Amino acid sequence: MAGRGGDSDAQQYDATPYLPRRGGLAAHRRAATDCQGCPLYQDATGTVFGAGNPSARLMLVGEQPGDQEDRQGKPFVGPAGGLLRKALREAGLDEDQAYFTNAVKHFKFTVAARGKRRIHKPPSLREMTACRPWLAAELRLVDPEVVVALGATAGKALLGPSFRVTKDRGALIPLAEGRAQGDGTRGAAYDGAGFVVATLHPAAILRAEDRETPYAGLVSDLRVAAGALA
Repeated sequence: MAGRGGDSDAQQYDATPYLPRRGGLAAHRRAATDCQGCPLYQDATGTVFGAGNPSARLMLVGEQPGDQEDRQGKPFVGPAGGLLRKALREAGLDEDQAYFTNAVKHFKFTVAARGKRRIHKPPSLREMTACRPWLAAELRLVDPEVVVALGATAGKALLGPSFRVTKDRGALIPLAEGRAQGDGTRGAAYDGAGFVVATLHPAAILRAEDRETPYAGLVSDLRVAAGALA
């Protein structure tokens, strides 16, 4: 189990020791600032915990903070967040009534060979697994009716390793499927009902040469979530 003194190859990455035993989102957000459950905390500016309506019926889960999120300490404040908010409006969803978070709470990156630009790197399975207790706690405390999984990492954190965006996107999937596999609940009790709607991460759309088609798909998937809430 990862302790507060560092990491070694023999240790298991796990954020569980850093979670508070009681308290709401504010207590968990404060506790998360000290999380050293995996090595990602060493290079990131800080922990980026979830934000938004604490009793939201809709939760949006991304992969990890990006460069701007890491600098500002808030989720979805960069270009991908702007695109996501635009898509939410087109789908008839109110961003002020949603809760935004990520499967991994620290920014993983590499520095470009020339210059100081920080380039996103996908989190590993061990890092994602280590961070699951924070996501499970957010699910338990917010207790949303619908969770939108933005991309493969979020989908696997919620529904297990067999999740594939291309196969599972746009459908209402019971969140219980993830619990049945032992995924998405490690480190915190969460027995709420609800559904997951998987879709592309907006950052993937921004990287695409043809953004129009995948963006339309994102809006369409968000409309599935809107319909479930209605």
